[in-house]
Amino acid sequence: MHGKPGVILFAHGSRDPRWAEPFTRLRDKLSAQRPDADVRLAFLELMTPDLAEAVAGMTLQGVTDITLVPVFLGQGGHVRRDLPALADACVAAHPGLKLHVSAAIGEDDTVLDALAEYCGRMMDSH
Repeated sequence: MHGKPGVILFAHGSRDPRWAEPFTRLRDKLSAQRPDADVRLAFLELMTPDLAEAVAGMTLQGVTDITLVPVFLGQGGHVRRDLPALADACVAAHPGLKLHVSAAIGEDDTVLDALAEYCGRMMDSH
C-alpha cells in the first residue's frame, strides 16, 4: 500500500504574514484539484514550516514520493544554490524517500502565458 503522493509548494517567506496569502490560496486550489495528494507549503526563511519540517511531516503520514515545486518566478541563487542542498539533506534524512524537484514556476511557458494574459486584462480594464 503506497501513501498518497505529496506536493510541496516551496516559497521564499517574509516577516509579513500577509505575504503567504497567495501561496495559501494556491495550496488550497491544488488540494481541491488533487484530493488524492498531500499538498503543503514550505518556506526558505522567515516563515514556517521550513522544507525539512514539511518533508518530515509528510513522511510521518506515509508519503514516500514528493514533488517539490519552487513557487519562484526567477531562478535566483536561492533556487539554484540553496534548494538542491536542502533537498539533498531531506533525502539523506529519510531513506527511501523520492523527492522530485521541478523547475521554478516562472520557467514554464504556460505560467508566463497566464501572467501575460493577466497583464493584458489590466491594460484593458481602465
